Amino acid sequence: MSTPHLPVAVIGGGLGGLTAARVLHVNGIESAIFDLEPGPQARTQGGMLDIHEDNGQKALRAAGLHDHFLKIVHEGGQAMRLLGPDGTVHVSIEDDGDGDRPEVDRGDLRDLLLNSLPDGTVHWGRKVTGARPLGEGRHEVAFADGSAVTTDLLIGADGAWSRIRPLLSDAQPAYTGISFVETDLHEADTRHPRSAALIGGGFFIALGDERGFLAHRETDGSLHVYAALKADEGWLDTVDFSDEAAAKAAVLARFEGWDEGLRALVADAETITPRRIHALPVGHRWDRVPGVTLLGDAAHVMSPFAGEGANLAMYDGAELALALAAHPGDTEAALTAYEEALFPRSEACAAESAASLDSMFGTNGLERMIGFFTTGPAGP
Repeated sequence: MSTPHLPVAVIGGGLGGLTAARVLHVNGIESAIFDLEPGPQARTQGGMLDIHEDNGQKALRAAGLHDHFLKIVHEGGQAMRLLGPDGTVHVSIEDDGDGDRPEVDRGDLRDLLLNSLPDGTVHWGRKVTGARPLGEGRHEVAFADGSAVTTDLLIGADGAWSRIRPLLSDAQPAYTGISFVETDLHEADTRHPRSAALIGGGFFIALGDERGFLAHRETDGSLHVYAALKADEGWLDTVDFSDEAAAKAAVLARFEGWDEGLRALVADAETITPRRIHALPVGHRWDRVPGVTLLGDAAHVMSPFAGEGANLAMYDGAELALALAAHPGDTEAALTAYEEALFPRSEACAAESAASLDSMFGTNGLERMIGFFTTGPAGP
């Protein structure tokens, strides 16, 4: 059985890979996406995203989807509240509809991109086990089901633990010192009215003592919460998350003395899930390797505290596709141009994200964030 050969193979069907394929399609370039999920509805995508005017929205414009994006924006989602451990509201900003970072449900945005692609573009259930160069810029990608493809251009859009990155770089993401415990409170207005009123209609932060809660209201009426802790890398392994009551008790023990309304974001939750926060080194880059490149988290995974991850992934995808369209017949010139812009862009955002982590979870995190929101980044 012969191995199929493709002009462009995108590994990973997240927002970055989908954006790359869509902008390539708009510019008349065929591509194929390979994703490890068994299908588009295999799992809920979860989470709200603020899509920034200077990168994520530019990508959507390049994809010809910005008008459609505006129809799925979560009205009121740009509102923000910042609280202390005692429940005192220190900053409250309403959503007046004039902001440049409208909120959207990640799943809705993914569906928008998926549905914009020709049928058959995404190949589901294809988990990559390895990739190897064949010479002259061509690569072979092997999958867990025993199949393989070869390609003239291999794009690694497969996230933090990319199987394509080793072709370019030995770097691996490292633990940032912050662990998340994610919770969900469903049908919040009727089942959890106190928590719904606390969080409001948009983004919510409560900080103090090198820990905090980050939360937002989802478009389905649920509340999605991240209990964030400065903790040893192994701490989550000491908690039995298969025992919901025990897991909640272990997390709440780290928030002893906090306002009961804040603690209820864990105590009353219907789901509880652990997640460590990892990041590649700030300034991660690689030497040009013919026929292969990276985008999104595969290139520059960072902590989420600058809100740039999804935006950068989409922008990377669009910029890569536009570079290829601008250099027909010269893939190496396109990749060189793309990476020359990618590296300083991602370094600046990764540095901002690392600095924001230090600000939020340092000894004076609450005070520093009050200053940020009231006087700007140069504040106290």
